[in-house]
Order: sequence, then structure tokens, then C-alpha cells
Amino acid sequence: MKVEVYGDIACPWCRLGTHQFHRAVAAAGAEPDVELVHRPYQLLPDASEEPRPLMDTVVEMFGPDQAEAMVTEMARVGAGEGIEYRFDRAMAVNTLTAHRLLWLALRERGAAVQAALATALFDAYFRDGVNVADHARLTELAERAGLDGDRVRDFLATEEGVAEVREQVAAARRDGVTTVPRFVFEDGALIVGVTSTEALGDALRQARGR
Repeated sequence: MKVEVYGDIACPWCRLGTHQFHRAVAAAGAEPDVELVHRPYQLLPDASEEPRPLMDTVVEMFGPDQAEAMVTEMARVGAGEGIEYRFDRAMAVNTLTAHRLLWLALRERGAAVQAALATALFDAYFRDGVNVADHARLTELAERAGLDGDRVRDFLATEEGVAEVREQVAAARRDGVTTVPRFVFEDGALIVGVTSTEALGDALRQARGR
């Protein structure tokens, strides 16, 4: 069974939601039967290619008090789920290149490798302070996830996948995607936004039952 998730590497709730999904699959004993396919979405498609501290962006958008409250709560929720968020390290940057790499992983190595790469990208962004637009760092992450390093280096040096990923993002917006994560199950069920392992598990059981 295939489940699609629309999300952005720069979305902390997407990181949490995909983590919860994998936990739900494991709890259901459904690992061989369920694949999660990541579809691209960009919260800030016009974000700079030059990295800057994520907290600077959050403060600009919400003000210092609300920004601090938001990241504190996100870190608390993440810790409860076994996820480490280090917003003091995170670097905001345009995520198109990271989405291109996920597109390549799915096309050439399949959903399992793409899912492993997505987790690595989330951790790089939210835990390790990595610039996820940097080609050298992306190549390292891709190799660890199971992609060929030489292929990735050559790919990132071209415009391959740019038009395809941009069209997928545009198509998602045309289809009404405005909130992520957005899980789409084969039976047509949707789970959008903040969710839980339990809710995702229920949706999986229902979809498998049908």
C-alpha cells in the first residue's frame, strides 16, 4: 500500500508527522506492506539560497515573544516523541534542492531510500544545523541513505529535476494543498496538519482493510 505525504523539509510538523507515521507502521507490523512517498511542498518558495539562522526568520514573522514560545513548545512536543529539535542551530534556506534530491531518490532507488533520505534531511535541518542547499552536505546525506555519490554530485550540478519538482509543488497548490503535512491514503482518506501516531495508525488499518 502506498501513502503519499506532502511536506517541506523546513516544516517541523512535517518532521514530526513522518516520524509518527513510521512509528504507526511499525506498531501495526506493516513495514513490508506500506511505503511512504514524499511529495514536495514549499512553505517559502521564495526563500533565499543563502542560509541564515532560522530563529531570525521566525522572529521576523511572529515577533520575539511568540517565536520563543512556538519553538519552545515544538521542542517539548518533539522530545516527547523522541525527536530532537535544535532551533538555535537550524539554518533557514530554500528547500528546492533538497526536494530535487528526494525526487531523484524516489525515481532511481524507490520509496524506502527516499524515506530514509527524508529523515536524514529533517535531522540535518532541525537537529544538526546543516545547510540543506549545500551540495557537498547533500551528497553526504544521500550516500548514507543509499544513493550513489557520483550520481548525486553530477545530478546536483545540473538543472535536472528542477522543472519537475516545481511543477509538483505548483500542482499541489492547484489541488488545494495549503497545510502540511498532508497524508493521502490509497482509500482516499486524508490526514492534514497536526496529527498523532494513533490517528495515523487508525487510518492505516482502515486503508488496509479496504
